[in-house]
Amino acid sequence: MKAIVVQSDKREPVLVWDEVEDIGFGQDEVLVTVKATAVNRADLMQARGSYPPPPGASEILGLEIAGVIEAIGDDVVDWQVGDRVCALLPGGGYAEKVAVPAGMLMKLPDEWTFAQGTAVPEVWFTAFVNLFLEGDLQSGETVLIHAGASGVGTAGIQLAKEMGAKVFVTASTSEKLRRCRELGADLAINYKEEDFLTAVQEATNGKGVDVIIDPVGGSYLQRNVQTLAPFGRLVNIGLLGGLNGEMSVGLLLSNRLKIVGSTLRSRSLAEKIDITQQFSQRFWPSLVSGELQPIIDSTFPINNAQQAHEYVSANKNTGKVVLLL
Repeated sequence: MKAIVVQSDKREPVLVWDEVEDIGFGQDEVLVTVKATAVNRADLMQARGSYPPPPGASEILGLEIAGVIEAIGDDVVDWQVGDRVCALLPGGGYAEKVAVPAGMLMKLPDEWTFAQGTAVPEVWFTAFVNLFLEGDLQSGETVLIHAGASGVGTAGIQLAKEMGAKVFVTASTSEKLRRCRELGADLAINYKEEDFLTAVQEATNGKGVDVIIDPVGGSYLQRNVQTLAPFGRLVNIGLLGGLNGEMSVGLLLSNRLKIVGSTLRSRSLAEKIDITQQFSQRFWPSLVSGELQPIIDSTFPINNAQQAHEYVSANKNTGKVVLLL
């Protein structure tokens, strides 16, 4: 089979669509012919050698796919050859075929494209986990989502509004802010032109927000803590702004705040199956009905994965960048 192979020069990784060894699949897995996969920042980091896959996971890039079941393991029930599916992966999506545990599968609606299907698992699961399971966001509360125009951000805006929360976002351009508002954001802050702490304090009359979802990390830590209302929850999901940061521990204690570190990829298979089932029950029907929508910025052929990575690295996308096979 073919897959994206990462070759390195002295400056940047080079992504090449090349022959690799065929893969097998277990008794509780299905073999999927991949029709679409998508670009996540974890893929960019792995290609640069800074985010290795979890133990036992494929070394091939790609954290989500949509495709068609080609074969099923002996212990698999409820799935058939020919079913159109999408799934979250620990790796292996940038390839013609991938093995997927049956418990991780979701069935694509007949009217959906494979591009729509692959735009769901990684970012919608990430938004779901961190808003509700980690951040405990409740109806009537206010959430600040940094990088609101990202895949996770565009999913998070919709999920939070569906729950009945007020949504604030940060983004880098007027066009991205406009798109966030279209998706339901109540306040959209251009972080290049204004301080999000000041903007939030003004919008909330000094109260702050109840939950923050933050992929930036170190450089935002102190302002995030200052932005939280009493009993607020900060969920850090990335390190785009660095590994280290300083904050007021006094504010943490006096306002009884919670800070949570969260990743999806390194969770156990049992956890991921549970997340898949919870998401499928709570929000998948709203996606199928069209009340919620996966946001696709652009598509690239899989053999143009290099250009797709450069596009995401330059922060040009609003929503998902999809690779088509």
